[in-house]
Amino acid sequence: MAYQLETYLKDFTRYIEGWGILPFYAEMLSVFINGFIFILLLALLDKLLKRVIVEVFKIFSNKTKTSFDDFLVLTNFPRYIAHIIPLAIFKWFFIQLLVDYQVTLYWLLKAFNIYVILLILKIIRSLLRTSRDYFQTKKQFHDKPLQSYLQVTMLFLWGIGIFFFVLELFDRNAMNFVIELGAASAVILLIFKDTILGFVASIQVSINDIVRIGDWITFSKYGADGNVSEINLATVRVQNWDMTYTTIPTYSLISDSFQNWRGMQESGGRRIKRAVFIKQNSVKFLTSKELSELKKIQLVAPYIEHMEKEVNRSNRKHDVDDSLAINGLNQTNLGVFRKYIDAYLYENPAINKDLFLMVRHLPPTSQGIPIEVFCFSHDKRWENYEHIQADIFDHIIAAVGYFDLEIFEEPSSKDITNFLTHQQDIKG
Repeated sequence: MAYQLETYLKDFTRYIEGWGILPFYAEMLSVFINGFIFILLLALLDKLLKRVIVEVFKIFSNKTKTSFDDFLVLTNFPRYIAHIIPLAIFKWFFIQLLVDYQVTLYWLLKAFNIYVILLILKIIRSLLRTSRDYFQTKKQFHDKPLQSYLQVTMLFLWGIGIFFFVLELFDRNAMNFVIELGAASAVILLIFKDTILGFVASIQVSINDIVRIGDWITFSKYGADGNVSEINLATVRVQNWDMTYTTIPTYSLISDSFQNWRGMQESGGRRIKRAVFIKQNSVKFLTSKELSELKKIQLVAPYIEHMEKEVNRSNRKHDVDDSLAINGLNQTNLGVFRKYIDAYLYENPAINKDLFLMVRHLPPTSQGIPIEVFCFSHDKRWENYEHIQADIFDHIIAAVGYFDLEIFEEPSSKDITNFLTHQQDIKG
């Protein structure tokens, strides 16, 4: 084949010489014309091969059950593969064509080798993107930072590609180049500081499972409060609850403190922790008549009856003077109210009884006595959680009056107006 091409080129050169052109110029013109025609034919072949190979891949991917080959087509893998045959023919032809033009051939082969390096990187990148897109369709990889892994791998590959690019372009010795690169490492570290920090952080975030895609995080320093939508080499993207986006440096996930709500999402419930403040002067001992009235409240009736027996037994045992309620044991409206809330929560189907449940009496404050509800809802979805919490406290606030208790709140303008009107009525 090489002999036949050589014979053809000599014959073509003689043909041009027949036009009256000097042999030197005739040979150059022959090389130019044949090179130009060959490049045109090679471009047509490349275009034809791309179309054929892409169509073959599409037909093949439609017949298979896996979606991996579908992603190969989407990431242009067949188009890159189609370049291989034309490139091989290109190199073979121009080695024969430029055999007498070694300087031109030398630089042409350098450009060819650099293009091959670039093509190899594109093929590998296409395979990596295909793998990323394919694994993102799998449930077990849905929350993994695959984009970050891809970026880290491509960073290494581009580094290797640039290394070979420099070696090819400047005819450098690999060992000497590595030594010179080491000497310039301080400058490289300064230039790529953020990239290196992001790379280290990405590895630590992944290995330690600090954050996953889909996690709800709260990062006060950056004003982020929402779901992680993307984890990259340098940044983490958070979609806030107001539908805005916040970008956080990946390195901040290991250098700063933030709150990850994944533990709540994976647990059996979402915590409800809220208090109502009871006026201290509304707390009192209950009389027998008042206890009889409260027994009509079904949830707390068993507790009142049980406590009445305990109180009577203890008071008789110690011969207590029951003319004053302060003597001996007596039930208070606040104590019965706490037990009512406790019973109400245990009867509420929205509350997870397998997790911690408590109604507690906190230290008194200037706003009154805090009675805190501490429990967990079954439903962890934010909207439903808020509805459950609101329903519970709507009921508690409405129930306070049945126990002759008052909830503390700052006086409003209407309260002040009523007070002044009342004072005037007294004076009048």
